Amino acid sequence: MSLDFYLPENPHYTIFDSLRDSVRFALHCLERCGDHWRAKSSFVDVGGNPQTWHDLGTLEGPGWAANAVGGAWELYRFGKFVGDEIVMEIALGLVRHVLECGFLRDDGFIFPYRETTTNRFVLNFKHTGEWFCPGSIARIGYQMLRFADEVSDERLSRLLIERALWCGTWLAQHVPRLPNGWFPRRLTPDGELYPFTAEATTPDPVFDCSGDAIQMLQLWVELGRRGLIGTLGTIADVVRVFVSSGGFFGSVNHDTYDRHENVAYALAFRTLLRASELLEMPEVRAFAYKVCLRGLDKFKMTEDRNGVATKGLLFIEDSWNTAYLWENAEAASAYLDAFADTGDEQFLRDALTILRASAKHHYGDKGFLTEGVDWDNVVGCQHHINGATFGAIRYTKPLLNNLHIAEPTLDYLQLRAPQHSQPDGRTAFYDYEGNLLVTLPPAI
Repeated sequence: MSLDFYLPENPHYTIFDSLRDSVRFALHCLERCGDHWRAKSSFVDVGGNPQTWHDLGTLEGPGWAANAVGGAWELYRFGKFVGDEIVMEIALGLVRHVLECGFLRDDGFIFPYRETTTNRFVLNFKHTGEWFCPGSIARIGYQMLRFADEVSDERLSRLLIERALWCGTWLAQHVPRLPNGWFPRRLTPDGELYPFTAEATTPDPVFDCSGDAIQMLQLWVELGRRGLIGTLGTIADVVRVFVSSGGFFGSVNHDTYDRHENVAYALAFRTLLRASELLEMPEVRAFAYKVCLRGLDKFKMTEDRNGVATKGLLFIEDSWNTAYLWENAEAASAYLDAFADTGDEQFLRDALTILRASAKHHYGDKGFLTEGVDWDNVVGCQHHINGATFGAIRYTKPLLNNLHIAEPTLDYLQLRAPQHSQPDGRTAFYDYEGNLLVTLPPAI
């Protein structure tokens, strides 16, 4: 790790303070729907108001940008950690909305989005039924497994595992392999290849090398680790293809088209590290560190650019160099996984640096965490906080960019942070440098 990348903790606004505010904003952006909860919108401004001019403004659901299952899991974890049963119940209502309100097809497929204006289910953020990204469907199944590990309701846990297995099975049966051994970025509902951009205007330059499909491998690996599938030979074959090719790191985000995207490297590292343990393939672990985790270095920003607090963040890719925050959160999780595996504190410092840098970008009075930090005016100043030429974007995805810091922050606090019991029964949590992050009552 370059010391130039490092940021110290801000004792006046810690990474826990940042997490608490992100949770507060996410809850502000939910609404009741019968006995359940759902997002008002998947794209909102600083006040939580839906931005209906944007493709995501009138969508909700478990898909890539809406992230209802992942968001519910992170809200549930937070509520459990701080002892807030109300937050836990809201999170359960959000995941049950996905399970019980028409998103899940009987054959295992999952509809990613519902239009809030028409109640129509659609396959993608462009509101069409022409294509879907199979890797992003797999991400929903993976999030179901993670939620199942956390929830105390055994019936709900079994249902989440069952639906994750169905999802993984559907993908294995319906997503074809390409001539290079990898998987297509997009398919039609009939299983035909859809080799075009999201806008259907030109061929997709990363159609056969997108990191989106890493998320299918991630789901299959987690199912394999739980003994739920026996096709480890197939998983091993996919892993060998990935490694022998040098990796497929094209854009995971559905609306960008670079061959190297930071979150693809982070997802690949996390998936291959788990796969190497499952398959007992040490050469895969070595590739994960040498190529995937090290590959994140080229995205690191070691200084504040154009007067914007960018030090400690990663930009997303060369053609769109904004520092988006869900990708930064995934990178922080990758570094925490590396620290857990090796004990190397350099990885821990990188993870906490990313979280500390993200914490600088809350705005307004409701806890809003920006979608991204546009230090190069790629998005346009009309979309920045206060109209600044360079600065944070004044919108966010409430259950993704705003909330995804929950996973690495809670992983650190629950699993890695030094803890000290207080005489009154409370527990104080510190970072590795001795800074107090939060003091909490006994966990529920």
